[in-house]
Amino acid sequence: MKVTVFGGAQPKEGSAAYEEARELGRLLAGRGHVVATGGYMGTMEAVSRGASEAGGHVVGVTCQDIEDWRGSKVNVWVKEEVKKQTLFDRLKVLIETCDAAIALPGGPGTLTEISLMWNLMIVESLPPRPLTLVGSGWRSTFDQFFKEFESYMPLRQRELLYFAKDVKTAVEIITK
Repeated sequence: MKVTVFGGAQPKEGSAAYEEARELGRLLAGRGHVVATGGYMGTMEAVSRGASEAGGHVVGVTCQDIEDWRGSKVNVWVKEEVKKQTLFDRLKVLIETCDAAIALPGGPGTLTEISLMWNLMIVESLPPRPLTLVGSGWRSTFDQFFKEFESYMPLRQRELLYFAKDVKTAVEIITK
């Protein structure tokens, strides 16, 4: 499968978040999956690194909007760069070309990726596929969201999201 991994750009090498992302890349590549990330630093770099170190193929989907804003370039662990002009085009590739997606902890960008992919599946613009959110932060965030806005989300919509306590569990979920 081609597995897109979403996550924040903040984790640094040696941090627990970086090492968890690196382990996810290792686990995915070890099962023969192609790994796609946003291609830059933090979680994206760590997942790319773990997958590359395990002999996997890593696709980095980058865009000029991010490079102009942040001044960053594709990380060294990416084997195949898919460069787009806009952030919207970048998200489209990451979401539409994957067989499954895993979201690690992150900020507004990661929340946008989750929400967009989830909503595309809800309105059936995107065939359902596993969208697995890792960690207690996502679980508590979405539990509160479901509780507060339950009448806006039928159960069948909520069931499109999967929750995993850690990266090992996330890999198990997407391979079922």
